[in-house]
Amino acid sequence: MDQCEDLLPEHFRFVRGVVDSPDLSLNISREMLQHSRELKTIATNIEKKVKNELLKLLQNNREKYEIFYKIFGIQLKFGIASEFGMHKDLLQDLLLFYSSKDERLTTLSEYLSRMQLEQKYIYYATGESSSRISTLPQTELLCDKGFEILYFTEEVDEFVVQMMRSFDEKEFKSANSDDSDLISEDEKKAIEERAEESKDLLAFIKEILGDKIKDVKLSTKLKNHPVCLTAAGGVSFEMEKYLETMQPETAPKAERLLELNVKHDLFAKLNDLYAFDKEHTKKHIEVLYNQALLMAGLEIEDPLGYSDMLFKLLR
Repeated sequence: MDQCEDLLPEHFRFVRGVVDSPDLSLNISREMLQHSRELKTIATNIEKKVKNELLKLLQNNREKYEIFYKIFGIQLKFGIASEFGMHKDLLQDLLLFYSSKDERLTTLSEYLSRMQLEQKYIYYATGESSSRISTLPQTELLCDKGFEILYFTEEVDEFVVQMMRSFDEKEFKSANSDDSDLISEDEKKAIEERAEESKDLLAFIKEILGDKIKDVKLSTKLKNHPVCLTAAGGVSFEMEKYLETMQPETAPKAERLLELNVKHDLFAKLNDLYAFDKEHTKKHIEVLYNQALLMAGLEIEDPLGYSDMLFKLLR
């Protein structure tokens, strides 16, 4: 037969070749042949052969493999993301991602070999490009601790790690996640105390922003920036954008969590403003929220209104 779709899974559809076997009978119909035990054995052997050849290319000619991967890597990723991760064990060693380590492509095994001794997770961050991700406020503390971050720039990447869950017993974790393990017990206690002292302000912020956010909290991940917006729950901002292109009317929204940097001067200013001028505080809250939207790569709902408010504050 000229073609037999059962011989190759979808993730290896870029392969072309001829299969010659003395074990197949020519005296049966095409339909019977496609469901024969011999054909399934051949398909399994081809799949193993293709993977082994790709691994050889990866190990022996990295430059050539990276050229191949830029063209066909998306198929390998979809192979993991589809069918609830059924093919993850077959394909995970073939994956490449850009990372914060020199911003070049790396395998998951190479990432693990460079992990810090105290590092518990494989960290990743999502965005439109590596340069955009490298400036995200929520990656500051990870980078400061020397933790490498995988850069997820393709829409399918997060679906891939959701299906994989872990690699070599190391779980994947988003830079957006609430990871208080990054700070000391003393720092945690200090943030908890400040949160208690500022509980009225935090409640006021939540009241002003309403259903725009799920909650507001003092951040355990910010270092230099005053604010950031992170996604709570299972849908990230990048997944939200992707799903909106597929189902504009029914796509689920990421739950927005506004995080404030308690060590930043702007937080102290916000506290002072709240004590004597709540109307003025509202404007600062709106500005901080819209700045957080911009840094997260999200659209501002009312750009003109935001600009007018900013102009008034600058006068």
